[in-house]
Amino acid sequence: MPSSTMSMAKGTRTLRGSCHCGHLRIEFSTDQDTAGIVPRACDCAFCRKHGAAYISDPAGRLSVSESHAGALREYRQGSNAARFLVCSHCGVLVAVIFAHDSVIYGAANAACLDGHPGLGTPIPASPQALSPDEKVSRWLGLWTPDVVLTTSGDGLTFTHDERTA
Repeated sequence: MPSSTMSMAKGTRTLRGSCHCGHLRIEFSTDQDTAGIVPRACDCAFCRKHGAAYISDPAGRLSVSESHAGALREYRQGSNAARFLVCSHCGVLVAVIFAHDSVIYGAANAACLDGHPGLGTPIPASPQALSPDEKVSRWLGLWTPDVVLTTSGDGLTFTHDERTA
């Protein structure tokens, strides 16, 4: 039976969540059974300190929106290819994205989901052991290529799905 964080439409499940203060909201839609979705716990220092474990679906959709202008901030580290989306008010990491060939790919931080969506047990991931090209190849195969970012003003430098730009 679906929880209040999940809606079912045409076989699609939408998992919803937010940062701690609620200024950033995420929605992750997938046709996959939630029990079969296994979060990937990145072992880099930044993700470990945030308790991040990422979920994505190459056939899914990820939406990140801010309810307060300026709440959506990004942080880059390592190869600077990935953009970590962090709330400027409470500091919670909600998702990670990267752009490739005019498409935004992303993964949601499962720790930000509301309720208990019944995901699989997180497994460790070690992207820092990969070269920049290997990281991109991995992200292209695993991450969600349908990402929509919505800001209310002073947030990131884009306010829409970059594929249409």
